[in-house]
Amino acid sequence: MANRPTAHADRESAFDAVDPPDTERYLDCIHCGFCLPTCPTYLILGNEMDSPRGRIYLIRAASEGRVGISDNFVKHMSLCLSCRACETACPSGVKFASLMEATRGQIARNYTYPASERRLRDFILDTFTDSKRLGRMLWPLRVYQKSGLQALVRASGVLRLFGRLADMEALLPPIPGPGLRRALAETTPAKVDKRGRAGLLTGCVQRVFFPGVNLATVRVLAENGYDVIAPKEQGCCGSLLVHEGERARGQALARTTIDLFERAGVELVVVNAAGCGSVMKEYGELLCGDPRYAERAEAFGKKVKDISQVLAAIPIDGRLGELPLKVTYHEPCHLVHGQRVRAEPRAAIKAIPGIRFIELKESDMCCGSAGVYNLINPKESQQLLDRKLDRIAESGAEIVVSGNPGCLLQLDAGIRRRGMKVRVAHPVELLAWAYDARGGAGV
Repeated sequence: MANRPTAHADRESAFDAVDPPDTERYLDCIHCGFCLPTCPTYLILGNEMDSPRGRIYLIRAASEGRVGISDNFVKHMSLCLSCRACETACPSGVKFASLMEATRGQIARNYTYPASERRLRDFILDTFTDSKRLGRMLWPLRVYQKSGLQALVRASGVLRLFGRLADMEALLPPIPGPGLRRALAETTPAKVDKRGRAGLLTGCVQRVFFPGVNLATVRVLAENGYDVIAPKEQGCCGSLLVHEGERARGQALARTTIDLFERAGVELVVVNAAGCGSVMKEYGELLCGDPRYAERAEAFGKKVKDISQVLAAIPIDGRLGELPLKVTYHEPCHLVHGQRVRAEPRAAIKAIPGIRFIELKESDMCCGSAGVYNLINPKESQQLLDRKLDRIAESGAEIVVSGNPGCLLQLDAGIRRRGMKVRVAHPVELLAWAYDARGGAGV
């Protein structure tokens, strides 16, 4: 539970009493600086206030009433990717993500954004947490792409006049047809001896922009002995809202998600989106103050597994065809730093016959996607993406895989912009291709 904000006797805290940053957590920081070389924004900006140590100093100063929630304060908090690389490096175990989420909640309640910024943030959070709203956008976007209008608009350069709209349009992947999205069955039986009953979180962005990843996840689970339940009525898990400090809205969606999968009677809940998995595993902390859900949320979090963890815990069915491909792996921040899942995705990739796995330099460095970061801070996001693309080019890989839809969008947009001959995929898609390849089908 978060403590009430503290302040000096003659100063009032800049924070209100609703979920303020936990005093004990920011006092855990010993200012050693081990986090600095791991922090993406410190590396590209070189500013102490844009490092974890600097941000913790600002959070403490605001809590003690020495600074207010000013434009400058908000800028440094907004520039944080919440990638959690500092948590991996920290010798004191500072839970930086929870400090940042609480601080962003304070900003949301106690700071007035410029009108255009507020509209942008509201549009992003309201849209990308609602798969139905996203789905309604797909038909006009598909027409925009298939008609050739997109090519004309991009060639004309007119989008440069619209600022953030151009950044958002550049991230658009090829819009999948409606048939692919409808192909996901609510119940898929195991194809071999039954190992268990797994629920699948289909996600918001994943469901709409990458339905093939969900289909591949179901295919691989079924090939390995799982009945798979993908409830049709599921919605957002709340992760994006929690990361942005919208804790109450995130809690409401967490309760709905728990109810849904409890009714489904599943033994584990499989997630193929790193950002979603990191928050769902921490539902117990998110709902620790709710007497109706605290214990249920804790039990639910223990059921949540990334797809790579599920596959690592069993012998992957060996009926895999050969894929003669050079593959590298970009680690999603909320998988490697948030969930501490590092070896499992690599093991799944290396299990495929014919794969030549190439380790990516700076594989755990953020690509600049970071939830909505690439839409809110496009300049800094692009700097990080360029660094990542340089590493991918150096690897010589034909395919770069990553287990998060935001990373897939970001990497694909950058690769298309550069004209690189590299394909982007989710690790589970490689496994699905390998099962197809056993029958002689191509990739």
